[in-house]
Amino acid sequence: MFVQPIAHRLIHMTILTLASGSAIRARLLRNAGLEISVSPARIDEAAILDSLQADGATPHDIADALAEFKSQRVAARFPQSLVLGCDQLLECQGVLYSKPVDQPDARAQLDHLRGKTHRLYTAAVLYAEQQPVWRHVSTPRLTMRHFSDDFLNRYVADHWQDIRNCVGCYQIEGPGIRLFSQVQGDLFAIQGLPLLELLTILIQRKDIPG
Repeated sequence: MFVQPIAHRLIHMTILTLASGSAIRARLLRNAGLEISVSPARIDEAAILDSLQADGATPHDIADALAEFKSQRVAARFPQSLVLGCDQLLECQGVLYSKPVDQPDARAQLDHLRGKTHRLYTAAVLYAEQQPVWRHVSTPRLTMRHFSDDFLNRYVADHWQDIRNCVGCYQIEGPGIRLFSQVQGDLFAIQGLPLLELLTILIQRKDIPG
C-alpha cells in the first residue's frame, strides 16, 4: 500500500492577519496553534462610535461595525490574506463604556459597575480576499460584587499597566476575577475573542486542519 510522505500529508496552516494590537487576542490565537501576523487597523473608533450611536445603532451592531471597519481596512493592505477584525463594547444600564483614559477614569468606571450586571459585546469579522466571509458577536453577562473602596483603589493602582487597554478595566484571566460574583458566557469571548466559533469556521473553510 502506498503511503504518502508525511511532508506531503501535512496541511500548511494559513497565516491569519489580526487587525488588532491586543496582546491578549494574539496570545489566544497563538495558544490555539494558529500562525498569525499582527497589523493593527488605524481607524477613528471614537468618531465611528459617535456616528453610529447618533443613528440609534445598538451595542451589538456597533461592535460588529467596528470589527468590520478594522478587518476591511487591513484587508485592503493584505488582499491575499485572511484578516480578522475584532471589537468589544461594554454596556451597563444603557451606558457604553470604553477603555479608561487614566487611573481616575478606571476607578470611576469600576465604581459605576460595582454591584451591577453588565454585558459585553465581543465582535469578530473575518475577511478573505477583501470580502467578509464570517462574522460573530458573543454577549457574555457579568455581575460585579460589592467590593470595598480600598480594594478598588488598590486593584487599579497595582494592576493599571495590565488593565489600561481593557474594556471594563479588568482582565478576568488574572486578579480581575476577584471583582466578580457571577459570570455567564464564554471566557474566551470575555477576554476579547470568540475563539471557539472562529476555529470552527476556519476548520469548515479548510483554512486550518481539523
